[in-house]
Amino acid sequence: MKKTLVIGASLNPNRYSNIAIHRLVENGISTDAFGLKLGTVSGVQIKTKFIHFQNINTITLYLNPKRQEAYYKNVVDLRPERVIFNPGTENPVFYSILEENGIKVEVACTLVLLATNQY
Repeated sequence: MKKTLVIGASLNPNRYSNIAIHRLVENGISTDAFGLKLGTVSGVQIKTKFIHFQNINTITLYLNPKRQEAYYKNVVDLRPERVIFNPGTENPVFYSILEENGIKVEVACTLVLLATNQY
């Protein structure tokens, strides 16, 4: 099964990353999460260290462009098939890095993709 990694995962139920984790799980998508605080959302453990992520097909970002910089190498090293840049995360510099490494860039909303069966 294709796995998704949510980067910028939040324990706050009002945050879109939190809602995305719930919706991914509801849609039967294997999900990992990385964030600033340890915790669990919809049965998914949020990790605070960028280690032990494997077989990631899709990364969905919930970090602003400045905060993304610290994770450029981590994301490229995971070799996902695609990275989804949700609203507010748009980052042309990162797009170029990903595309140079053969990783598809998708500027979209994970929640909309899931709701419209386009995920």
